[in-house]
Amino acid sequence: MRDRDGLTLGYRFKWRLNWLLLTVAGPAQQADDTDPRRRMERERAALVAQLRAERAQG
Repeated sequence: MRDRDGLTLGYRFKWRLNWLLLTVAGPAQQADDTDPRRRMERERAALVAQLRAERAQG
């Protein structure tokens, strides 16, 4: 995921580590609406969009 606008290095590191751990030791593949990795990706995309909108306003 290349969207990292406004995300700190620490956040990106922890996010990637958590995502990798879910890939290796997480639950089996699930539907997109219940898959924890997809949920993380959606939350991160929403955070990036929010930060971009805040930067565009001010």
